[in-house]
Parts: sequence; structure tokens; C-alpha cells
Amino acid sequence: MVESRDLLIFAGAALVMVLTPGPNMVYLLSRAISQGRSAGVTSLFGVAAGILVHMLASALGLSAVFVVVPAAYDLLRIAGALYLLWLAWSAVRPGARSPLEAQSLPPESPPRLFLAGFLTNLLNPKMAVFYLAIFPQFVHAERGSILLQSVQLGMTQIAISFSVNLLLILFAADMSRWLRSRPAYLSAQRYLLGTVFAGLSVGLLLEDRKVAVPR
Repeated sequence: MVESRDLLIFAGAALVMVLTPGPNMVYLLSRAISQGRSAGVTSLFGVAAGILVHMLASALGLSAVFVVVPAAYDLLRIAGALYLLWLAWSAVRPGARSPLEAQSLPPESPPRLFLAGFLTNLLNPKMAVFYLAIFPQFVHAERGSILLQSVQLGMTQIAISFSVNLLLILFAADMSRWLRSRPAYLSAQRYLLGTVFAGLSVGLLLEDRKVAVPR
């Protein structure tokens, strides 16, 4: 099982990730504002299903690939760092919009809402980087079943992501109005976001390779 200290650190990393605006947050906020809370919650279940796929893929063997082919891990780590740098530039470049500014979306049926949420998260590069480059750092073969450790960490991340995004959905309209009335905050948020992305990128580039082999 995962040690309490590592679990708390992982939970903190998961919280930072879900609070960092990205495709999931933009989609869920936009959907909740455009079609209501019920549509936002349905989409959120799709997002949670996408997280589950990332978690299971990592738990069932993707990290082993990076042990057999070390260059694959390094390539992913560098690609993830470059992607985060691009997100940092996208946040601070002249004329950029805050990712917290919701978009107008056409109404969709519940099955399509679930599918859209699922695909938004499944194809989310930030989530892929988290599960393939950061997630394995908290899994240790000497502590027992890699699969059970991965599931424990994955369910922790899903619970945190679901809870935070549910609160965002429930208060999406109020948040949108609050943000529209404070343009200076949106501008400051972009620079803060850019700094966070740049810091994460540097962290990925400097980290040591330490990937556990699933069993």
C-alpha cells in the first residue's frame, strides 16, 4: 500500500493539477453555463471515466515500457515539458484569453455529454503527462502489489478531481459573473497560470527517471 506521506504529497499534486485550468475545466464550466448544472454533472462523469482509463493504462503496464525502453520515458518527459512551456506562453502571450472564460456550447443529449466529457479527458495531454510521467514516481515495487498501489492513487486522484470539478459546476454561473466583473483578476490569473506551467515544465526536465515495473 502507498505510505500516508506519499499519499498526501500525491493528493496535493492532484489538487494542483485539477485547479490548474485546462481542457477539462474549460469544457465543464462552459457546459454548465450553456446547458445547466445537470449537463455539467453528466459531462463530469464522462471526465471521471476518462481519468479511469488513464489510471488503468498506467497500472496495467505502460510504465513497464519506460523501463524496457528508457528513451521512451525521457521522450515523454521532454515532450510533456515542452507542452507545459507552450501552455505557459499561451497564457501570457499578448491578446490571450483566460482559460477560465467560458465558451458558448450548443445543447447535447446526456449520452453525447458523457462521451464529450470522456473524450475531452482521454485526449487531454495534461492528464497523459500526469499519469505517465508523474504518477509512477509514487509507486514502489518494494511496497507490494503495483496494481493495488496504482488503484489507490488513481481513486484518490479521481475523488479529488470529481469533488473540485463538481463545485465548479455547481457555482459556474456565479463564477462566470464574478470573473466578468473583475477583468484585472483574469489578467493576473493568466500570468499566475503561466508561471505555474513554466515551473512544472522545469520540474519535469530536472526530475530523475524512477519508474516502477507493474506486477
